[in-house]
Amino acid sequence: MKALIFGATGMVGQGVLRECLLDPDIDVVQTVGRSPTGVKHAKLRELAPPDLMRYAEIEAELRGFDACFFCLGASSFGMSEAEYERVTYGIAMAAAETLSRLNPGMTFVYVSGAGTDSSEKGRIAWARVKGRTENALLRLPFKAAYMFRPAGIQSMHGERSKTVPYRIAYFLAKPLLPLLRRVSPASVVTTEELGRAMIRVARTGAPKRILESSDIRDCAR
Repeated sequence: MKALIFGATGMVGQGVLRECLLDPDIDVVQTVGRSPTGVKHAKLRELAPPDLMRYAEIEAELRGFDACFFCLGASSFGMSEAEYERVTYGIAMAAAETLSRLNPGMTFVYVSGAGTDSSEKGRIAWARVKGRTENALLRLPFKAAYMFRPAGIQSMHGERSKTVPYRIAYFLAKPLLPLLRRVSPASVVTTEELGRAMIRVARTGAPKRILESSDIRDCAR
């Protein structure tokens, strides 16, 4: 398998990258993002396009992939809905529309979040935007597309968010996550489980197109 990872420097993306590099069935892992990962590995390639909304000049480097794990995201804190939609919906769709044309046999996995609003009509702006993004991705002509909606995420190997509010929130919640995982196993997934589950659905599919935390954990087993 050849895999693309968008957002490999974020907390989720770091975990997904680690699992992809460890998986013997994945031959090539190519990251796409603004910043280098700092990871050195024989099967890792890194691509830093100047504009994450435009891919025409690098299409040759985006062909021939079996899976895309889209972990790129931004906090809605301090953003208007229009700006949040531009960086969330706009960037995801620019990449996905290009990839669905270049790799029609690809499986596309998008990391969304618990509480995403599939109706696109709820009161919470970020949930509406995420729902709009999910719905648009599911309409694209990929071989398959899956939306991952984790709730609590437990870092297992030092992965950390690049977004300051998220980093603070995860730091404060870190002592509670193992306890919450024991009390309510379906509400917390680890970065290992996220990576393994993404690889699993890319390889063999899943019974649902939208996977909540409990579904992600089942796929990771």
